[in-house]
Amino acid sequence: MKQLPFGLDIGAHTIKAVWLGASKNGFILQATNMIQTPSKGMLSQSPLDQEEMARAIQSMVSEARIKTKYVNIALPENQVYTKVIEMPVLSDKELSSAIYWEAEQYIPIPLSNVMFDYKVLSRPFDMQIKSEQQSKMEVLLVGAPSSLVSSYQKIAAMSGLSIVSIETEILATARSLIYPINPDQNQKLPTTLIISIGAVSTSLVIIKNGLLVFTYTIPLGGSAISRAIASDFGFTLDQAEEYKKVYGISKQNFEGKIGKASEPVLTSILTEVRKSLAFYKDNHGEDSTIQQVILSGGSAKLPGLDLFFAENLGIETVVANPWKALVSQQMPKDILDNSPDYSIAVGLAMRGYD
Repeated sequence: MKQLPFGLDIGAHTIKAVWLGASKNGFILQATNMIQTPSKGMLSQSPLDQEEMARAIQSMVSEARIKTKYVNIALPENQVYTKVIEMPVLSDKELSSAIYWEAEQYIPIPLSNVMFDYKVLSRPFDMQIKSEQQSKMEVLLVGAPSSLVSSYQKIAAMSGLSIVSIETEILATARSLIYPINPDQNQKLPTTLIISIGAVSTSLVIIKNGLLVFTYTIPLGGSAISRAIASDFGFTLDQAEEYKKVYGISKQNFEGKIGKASEPVLTSILTEVRKSLAFYKDNHGEDSTIQQVILSGGSAKLPGLDLFFAENLGIETVVANPWKALVSQQMPKDILDNSPDYSIAVGLAMRGYD
């Protein structure tokens, strides 16, 4: 069986690892594990904190019996710059020269302190056609502070791992959730909005015909919901987190009180989602219908959250299941129950099979 790098998702609250194999019928889960992130996470530059992080990752990988040292990792969306930009139609050679000047417009820190990459998403087939509809090409631009990349490389090396690729969380998430069930049958994929609610931020991405066409990050996430609940009820953050997980925002649970406390944060996220959909519609016209919404990230599991977005957006909304690409989903219940948590790690593990 072909063995490629495993996916390692270092989140603010948890660390997830997923190692996949592949068969002619789909992916096979070889190993997975989830642990709590050490308290200082990836933010600390203290050697002691970095050693603690490395030991935690090393122990998790060993416990999961992952038998490869090669790994794909993701950088936190709230610390990177991801943008789909429009440019005049250029050849690959012309684009390689022009992209630096484009990056200067969209990345708000000096490019001397940034590592950035780009990918052409769409380009008119006939570059000689200069009609208004075909005068632009779409390019995905991704940039990350060099210091951030260095920190991840250092922790990986201290953990005894060798990084094969680095990408952003939302790219990995999109890969795991928009994977065709029958990839060899030219399956038409629905235009999808992914709402990935992480601990500190919420990422939005629109996938059309299997390609990313829009992305945006909101500086609000699950931790903000927990803080709102803690403030309203006088709970500790740990207590608020537990109440949030158990009761969610359903009006039928706990007399709807947790949902009421969460409402200001969720309304702010919903407002940004609506703005993003309006922007997308303005740029894509009649061909801009969103056919489904997928909720991902740790907070996607909150009871009633899917109904909240479905009712307010008027679009069918489902909770993410990145395991759908597996040949078999016969796995422990706790893993299946927490499926949205694994979207990034699964997408990273799938990367080598693109």
